[in-house]
Amino acid sequence: MRIIALLAIAIVSQATGNVLLSQGMKHIAGESQPDADTWFSMLVQAVQSPSILLGAGFLIIFFVLFAIALSRADLSFVVPAISAEVVLNVAFADYFLNETVSSTRWIGAVLISIGVILVLWSSPRTFGLAGDRTYAVDEVGR
Repeated sequence: MRIIALLAIAIVSQATGNVLLSQGMKHIAGESQPDADTWFSMLVQAVQSPSILLGAGFLIIFFVLFAIALSRADLSFVVPAISAEVVLNVAFADYFLNETVSSTRWIGAVLISIGVILVLWSSPRTFGLAGDRTYAVDEVGR
């Protein structure tokens, strides 16, 4: 059950990081489209933006937790479970960024949610943290 908690924190960290990064970049870019002359200026502003730095920090937290999860559970379990971040990103974009989210996007998010639930109902071969392993039936007795 600890891997689920780890993945939940990773998912929230990723969605929070994405919102902060998007918010910061939209603030820097403003209404104009960046061109070759403004790339360096935008890079300097991005490095100095608290929103972008905080967003990057949350994304680093996500990556570390994702790496830990991959060391403890099957890739075929972890990656689909992490896909729950897609649903959370849509909800966060709607709520925090005031983006207009179409019904088609919401339906897509619901379909992804159904897939995530199906994956979470399956049992990963490796499960737990700090050396706690549960073995699959074919590994018992070896």
